[in-house]
Amino acid sequence: MSLAELEQVQTSTEVESSGGLLREAVTRLRRSPVAIIGAALITLFVLVALLAPVLAPHSPTAADLTKVRPGSVPGPSAAHWLGLDEQGRDELSRLIYGARWSLLIGIVSTTLGVTIGVILGTLAGGLAGWVDGVIMRLMDIMLAVPGLLFAIGLAALLGPSLKSVMIAIATVNVPIFARLLRASMLSQRGSDYALAARSLGVRRSRITLAHVLPNSLAPVIVQATLALATAIIDAAGLAFLGLGSADPSVPEWGRMLAESQNALNTSPQLAILPGLAITVSVLGFTLLGEALRESLDPKLRR
Repeated sequence: MSLAELEQVQTSTEVESSGGLLREAVTRLRRSPVAIIGAALITLFVLVALLAPVLAPHSPTAADLTKVRPGSVPGPSAAHWLGLDEQGRDELSRLIYGARWSLLIGIVSTTLGVTIGVILGTLAGGLAGWVDGVIMRLMDIMLAVPGLLFAIGLAALLGPSLKSVMIAIATVNVPIFARLLRASMLSQRGSDYALAARSLGVRRSRITLAHVLPNSLAPVIVQATLALATAIIDAAGLAFLGLGSADPSVPEWGRMLAESQNALNTSPQLAILPGLAITVSVLGFTLLGEALRESLDPKLRR
């Protein structure tokens, strides 16, 4: 048998094995109550965000100060199911549209962080040597600063805007994904299939890109799901501090929490409702992420 035929047989065997593991993981997820609850919460969150123009009974930015008195905010009514805020805006509509902004920030920032982190992790884990040393020392410097503090400083430097929030959250996630992928690739490089491929004379770049990298992505996928939950919390925190959108009428959950501080005694629902929305959305991604981690990691399988 020639070298090319040996490599083809080995590759097909690995593909069948990885496919079997993937099917097994999907089957385990379908039987996991934690995964089902998490997926249901995420589905509800995504549907509310996508169907916001249909579900919202009023405009989230339309204010009517004639309905609001100083120190008194109208509560739930037939016209406004969750009442109004201090600016006379419909609370339910702002909550629904807030899901859209939270989903947008979470997906964009996580995708950007994963992309840059995977590139740096692949370079560090695949090339090793001085490239690995330089990249990892840079990641160590970034991790030396607390994540939220780093995001606050970067968002303040770039100026209040949704783009600044996305860049800040993505930058905080880059070293996490880079180090995670690099560690996974280093463990895969010493596995039997990688040693067999090297003994057959397969090029190092092909081993890294076609075999080691695909088999090292499972922890990154799990971390990306958990990072979405963290991104929603960080986005709410930055908006709460006034580092979100420069437009004060944008219905961000964190901004809604900040604006409700003056009405906590008279209208606590203005703080409770966006807080519950953040909690439910984060809980969905966290539950699904934990279920993914359990189904993909052989050490955690029940």
